[in-house]
Amino acid sequence: MEKEFLTPKECGQATVNVGVMKSQLCVWRMILLGFLAGVFIAFGGFASQMISHSIDSTGVAKFAGAAVFPVGLMLVVMAGAELFTGNNLMTMALFEKKIGFGRLLKNWFFVYISNLVGSVLFAWTIYGTGLLNTSGGKLGAVAINTAFQKIQIGFGPAFLRAILCNILVVLAVWLAASANDIIGKIGAIWFPIMLFVLSGFEHSIANMYFIPLGIFSKGQFGAKAAELFNISSEKLATLNWGTMWTGNLIAVTLGNIVGGALIIAGIYWVTYVRESKAKQ
Repeated sequence: MEKEFLTPKECGQATVNVGVMKSQLCVWRMILLGFLAGVFIAFGGFASQMISHSIDSTGVAKFAGAAVFPVGLMLVVMAGAELFTGNNLMTMALFEKKIGFGRLLKNWFFVYISNLVGSVLFAWTIYGTGLLNTSGGKLGAVAINTAFQKIQIGFGPAFLRAILCNILVVLAVWLAASANDIIGKIGAIWFPIMLFVLSGFEHSIANMYFIPLGIFSKGQFGAKAAELFNISSEKLATLNWGTMWTGNLIAVTLGNIVGGALIIAGIYWVTYVRESKAKQ
């Protein structure tokens, strides 16, 4: 009878093996699968705003959005795609000396860039659908407010929120890898991802969708955002492609790396891979 799940030790070795496999992908596969991952995460981001934007209770709205957002990572993990934040676990293969630093950076670079392209293109597509007119344009105003609030966080808080975020994201990937059936993988992904969204932590790839959507929406829904969220035209002007990076993505990307590639991958490598080998 097949085991229902892997032990942490078995999952650690499986994660090392996956890291080696990912490092050997050819560039065009990284780009195509990275593009899909950006789109998949953006699907979850759009659904989370659609379901939560008209709910008055803050707590209920956050939970509703958090409840549907995990579908993005489910698609990445189970349908197959390359997500930068999940690929932070590749450092376990690096620590194990199964891959070199150059191969690690090559994967991260091409996957990160293609995640960005997929996310931005999806945001542009959503804007073009006219769906942001939902609820008299309130959804478009919410998209602007979400993006504006993200560039206002500040480097330190954004960095710390990103660390906490990717601790949960890579744990979701880790738990999904340990499950041997589709229902187990769904549950393994849903709970940690729901928790990070509900908590307000920062995910670099999700923000590659949320912030561009706000930028695209400024012209059409800026007045609605001013009415509902008191965002003046002067404040709205600070939401742009430059502040997307300086106000959010640089800090969040670095924090995601610390949380996923160093804290979780490092601790689990020491305890479940290196230590288990030492006892053999």
